[in-house]
Amino acid sequence: MKIKTEITSLKQTEELASAFANILKPPMVVLLKGDLGSGKTTFVKSVVLSLGCKDLVTSPTFTLLNTYNAKFPIYHFDMYRLSSAEEAMNVGFEEYFDKQRLDGVCFVEWPENVEGLIRDVDFEIDIEKKGENRRTMTIKEGNHAGN
Repeated sequence: MKIKTEITSLKQTEELASAFANILKPPMVVLLKGDLGSGKTTFVKSVVLSLGCKDLVTSPTFTLLNTYNAKFPIYHFDMYRLSSAEEAMNVGFEEYFDKQRLDGVCFVEWPENVEGLIRDVDFEIDIEKKGENRRTMTIKEGNHAGN
């Protein structure tokens, strides 16, 4: 599966995120790729809201991980400040990506900074900023370990 779409408003982002939320079920890992300000956190915020959580969703840039209690747990990672998989393992993140133990859905921003840490990915979302309000969003199935 691969979906590529042009987004020109926050409302369209919210609608896409809501539709995406409907296919999520634990355990899942979703990678989010895109430049600073492309809308990765905005997308996660809309997914979390669609799954029934009214908490304020913010970027976990400094905390590295935010957890939301929605229809199921949402683990929102921001690996921007990390420089390696080893650094992520030193803070205990590898346990979140073990599908045998994962009880929710992980969203990971900046996964390229921890290359090798996450081996079983359900979806990759690439967000390309095309202007102030325009984005190209590509959602594709990930590389499931063992497939």
